[in-house]
Amino acid sequence: MELIDAILLGIIQGLTEFLPVSSSGHLELGKALLGDKSVPEESLLFTVVLHFATALSTLVVYRKDVGRILGDLFRFQDNESTRFSLKIVLSMIPAALIGLFLEEELELFFGGNIVFVGCMLLFTALLLFLADRARRTDRPVSFVDSFVIGIAQAVALLPGISRSGATIATSVLLGVDKARAARFSFLMVVPLILGKIAKDLLDGELVFENGNALPVAAGFAAAFVSGLLACTWMIRLVRNSKLTYFAVYCLLAGLLAIVAGTWLAG
Repeated sequence: MELIDAILLGIIQGLTEFLPVSSSGHLELGKALLGDKSVPEESLLFTVVLHFATALSTLVVYRKDVGRILGDLFRFQDNESTRFSLKIVLSMIPAALIGLFLEEELELFFGGNIVFVGCMLLFTALLLFLADRARRTDRPVSFVDSFVIGIAQAVALLPGISRSGATIATSVLLGVDKARAARFSFLMVVPLILGKIAKDLLDGELVFENGNALPVAAGFAAAFVSGLLACTWMIRLVRNSKLTYFAVYCLLAGLLAIVAGTWLAG
């Protein structure tokens, strides 16, 4: 992977992580357009590293919330922060199970199949369209909601299905208001990504070969910086804008990906 390509992909990750348009899907499309020939395992590794960068940027932006939650947890009391943390843990279970038992099968979807990515973007568009028509969106996230949202997050491990789009749309369809849905969506992924990185480090899988260490590091830095900038204003955009706008974007991007993928394969 070339250095400039890695930086461009890092910027794509940082800008698209916080909008419901599938950052992993855009990474796969970007890699295909840039002619990236990584095998699926290397492609997924690069994707995980970039997601780690935006997880860190999320921690920086939400540092006050995270600090308050951690402070309340160490008091070992039944309070709002403790319940919120338990909901986060509950939401992680479906994706964690897939990561533990279906990781090799998941890697196969990260090999540049942009027709598949396009189809998943169409699915994301449908989810966002339905969510924008939800009537009752005024309650907090319950424990049952957390697990259902976690299932949506697990499905969104597929490239082209927006993680934030799937989790926010599912939350809204369950009746959770957009502000709470956005906060829960952005924070619920952080421990999952950190856990994935820790697992890969322990398994010795985060090894950069063929001179890829520098491009991956550059991509990480680009994703972190662009994620910091994007998170400060795009979260507000997600909360206040109609999800239909993003649905239309995903629809157009999905159709273009399907057409381009079919043309390249032909």
